[in-house]
Amino acid sequence: MSRFIPMMGVACVMLASCQSTPTTPVQDSTKTVSSVDSIVRPVYVSDTVRYDSDDPAFWINPTDTSSSLVIGTDKEEDGALYVYNLQGKVIEQKVVRNLKRPNNVDVGYGLMLKGKPTDIAVTTERLGGTIRIFAVPSMEAIDGGGIEVFKEEKNPDFRAPMGVALYKDKQGTMYAFVGRKDGPSGEYIWQYKLSDDGTGKVKATVVRKFGHYSGKKEIESIAVDAELGYVYYSDEQFGVHQYYADPAKGNEELSVFAKEGFTEDHEGISIYKLTDTTGYIIVSDQGANKFHIFRREGEPGKPFEHPLLKVVKVQANKSDGSEVTSLALPGFPKGLFVAMSDNKTFEFYRWEDIAGKELQSK
Repeated sequence: MSRFIPMMGVACVMLASCQSTPTTPVQDSTKTVSSVDSIVRPVYVSDTVRYDSDDPAFWINPTDTSSSLVIGTDKEEDGALYVYNLQGKVIEQKVVRNLKRPNNVDVGYGLMLKGKPTDIAVTTERLGGTIRIFAVPSMEAIDGGGIEVFKEEKNPDFRAPMGVALYKDKQGTMYAFVGRKDGPSGEYIWQYKLSDDGTGKVKATVVRKFGHYSGKKEIESIAVDAELGYVYYSDEQFGVHQYYADPAKGNEELSVFAKEGFTEDHEGISIYKLTDTTGYIIVSDQGANKFHIFRREGEPGKPFEHPLLKVVKVQANKSDGSEVTSLALPGFPKGLFVAMSDNKTFEFYRWEDIAGKELQSK
């Protein structure tokens, strides 16, 4: 693959996080939650991308967490996947360039290729009509140049991929949920099974088409809760939809939440896991520079009711994509939260600064 030096790159900036978190009540339906008025600030701001930062994903190194990676998209017609260390410094030799408007990216662990488990990063290539797949941490292409998606779609306006999330079931089968710039309600999301094509490259087979859509704007952000077996996606200016991730469980919509209190678009979704069954669902309120945090496991006896627990204002401006992990990483003992900002960067936050006094940490 060809590479070139970025037009500009700024050194990471060490920033102080908020020390105080004054709160005021915010109404969500009949519940009172806390809203942080002060701005939570990141520990690091990443080197800039060339054009338009959009969505991050993590690869956690299983033998040396200090060598873990943050992978972020640069959304343009000659865009890229940028690869950063945990201080937000770009690792130039791993950057993948000449991608056709990559939107979202996700990482999966242990896809079997040539009989060996391979960690992968998958990004959508909107102008190419494909998903691109790379081995991690090498960032070597393993997709034969790209895998066409939505090719059975009769309407040419519904073939531009945008959102993506990976899911590995308990049997070890890996799937990619792929959304698009526009599509019909009921089949907006297509689920693909990923497997070896017989040559060590990845092939993708459609196994399911599902997903209600409000028609208000578009659907981009998708997130999977593998332990609980759910997939979520943001229906911008409407809410967050929840379905089963297992295609064998059918296309019943389990819930729609986060319908109130958002200023503009519902965007990035990420899941902080306290245990295999408890934690938080974090959704970006893009227009307000805020994140709304909901209870992952729902209410007692009502697993599909996700109450709003807290609204956090962050420094990241008009944040689209985000990712979080509860694993302890160097400099992030309770976990790392990364949010895209519209100044071509990604911002790295300590989870405990996001959580404040209202939420738990692992």
